[in-house]
Amino acid sequence: MAGKNAVQVFGRKKTAVAVALIKGDGKGLMKVNGCPIELLEPEILRVKVFEPLLLLGQERFAQVDMRIRVRGGGYTSQIYAIRQAIAKGIVAYYQKYVDEATKKEIKDLLLSYDRSLLVADPRRCEPKKFGGHGARARFQKSYR
Repeated sequence: MAGKNAVQVFGRKKTAVAVALIKGDGKGLMKVNGCPIELLEPEILRVKVFEPLLLLGQERFAQVDMRIRVRGGGYTSQIYAIRQAIAKGIVAYYQKYVDEATKKEIKDLLLSYDRSLLVADPRRCEPKKFGGHGARARFQKSYR
């Protein structure tokens, strides 16, 4: 990493964590766990990952390489964690190595579209308690 412009950011959703490494002087390479982003499964949710790219335009991503590692959670949570990591990564890169005005423009555009692109969702699964089948459900009461 010596001499290269690089930032490392993370995206989270439930228990899924995606860590993105964004390097400057690149060719627009985007890989998730070593596979190209175009081959991401499930196919229906692939559009969700491309949202930051479609909003900001391909030219903003043309000079940076992104490598994303994702683990934990289910496949939907992983997709949402990846898209958050991409969005946060490009904002962090522009803040550190380009200029503040462009970063503000990008950030405002992403926030106006969907706040979850930059801000993590704090909701978590509620733990099960005794006296019932789940977190809130209780066993049925019988009088006889």
